[in-house]
Amino acid sequence: MTYVVVGGGLAAAKAVETLRDEGFHGPVTLIGAETDRPYERPPLSKGLLLGTDEPESVFVHSRDWYPEHNIDLRLGTTVTAIDRDAKVVRLAEGDEIAYEKLLLATGSSPRPLPVPGGERAFLLRTLSDSHRISAAVTSTARVVVIGAGWIGLEVAAAARSRGADVTVVGTAALPLQKVLGDEMAQVFADLHRANGTKLVLGAQVTEVTPTEVVLADGRRLPADVVIAGIGVNPNIALADHAGLAIDNGVLVSPSLATSDPDIFAAGDIAHVDHAFLGRRIRVEHWDVAIHTGQAAARAMLGQEVSYDRLPYFFTDQYDLGMEYTGFAPPGAEVVVRGDLAAREFIAFWLVDGRVAAGMNVNIWDVADQIGDLIHSRAAIDPERLADPGLELAALRG
Repeated sequence: MTYVVVGGGLAAAKAVETLRDEGFHGPVTLIGAETDRPYERPPLSKGLLLGTDEPESVFVHSRDWYPEHNIDLRLGTTVTAIDRDAKVVRLAEGDEIAYEKLLLATGSSPRPLPVPGGERAFLLRTLSDSHRISAAVTSTARVVVIGAGWIGLEVAAAARSRGADVTVVGTAALPLQKVLGDEMAQVFADLHRANGTKLVLGAQVTEVTPTEVVLADGRRLPADVVIAGIGVNPNIALADHAGLAIDNGVLVSPSLATSDPDIFAAGDIAHVDHAFLGRRIRVEHWDVAIHTGQAAARAMLGQEVSYDRLPYFFTDQYDLGMEYTGFAPPGAEVVVRGDLAAREFIAFWLVDGRVAAGMNVNIWDVADQIGDLIHSRAAIDPERLADPGLELAALRG
């Protein structure tokens, strides 16, 4: 019987690649709703939007890779139902595909802007979205970005770098405040202001007109282009209708198995019982898509899998490059090593005196060392952690 992967993104592509790399020679079908073959999404708000990445560079595999590896790639195809008793997936065209093992990697969808005129705002999720935004963001455009999270700030940086007049509207007092806390959020606020982006914070959007974004306090922001980046929702309807266990995503074990042992989940939808963190997490980032896709494929083949990779993500905005490793709850103690003003530093988040996460900003080749500190669970003196004269490796004890 066929191994079926539903979802045409990075997690799905890495899963079918891993099935073949691990020696599985049976039939594999990859079903994607988009008409483009699987691609990586980070360039959509970074290099592709800036025009510095070649369009073909975003694809996970070449066009020929799928037939060369005997992957039945079905694009522009929607799975409408899973019949767990019959072990088949049903397609919108009426076809059925039987499966022995099934992987759901259905990703997430951007939240639409829930105000009058909100449909006028561009949303960024697909290649087509990125191309449309790129065409609209000219050097003379007045761009309003609604949402001061990672996607909103990356889009703002790309638009500003192309010469557009850019305003970012956020509901919190600082961009990324809930994610990073006040001190680190201020770094990103200062970065954007230094590059000429206007920040309108603590604000609510009430309407989008053909020429303006209207705020709750009555202010009107001129806008030729409006882009909304207010978060995403995991695409779990298919899993839910199939009766799989759902809670802020699809609940999966450390082996990425759902409540049905023949069905697995990876990527944005996977709410993982994380083997190292000892809690459930669902992370919507590139690195997680890669590694949960690979882990799920190995588990589908019957290999012993216990997913324990630390969450990791990165961003590039103007001249700031950043990597974040680990998982820290809101309110954790922050220790800084380096120069905040120069934006060359490492920030550590401590929980009970132990490093839970680290963010290296314009300092490179230290992400693995930060991960080692987290994995060591060593209690560390904050003063020693902040001392750039001490090697990170020496702090593990």
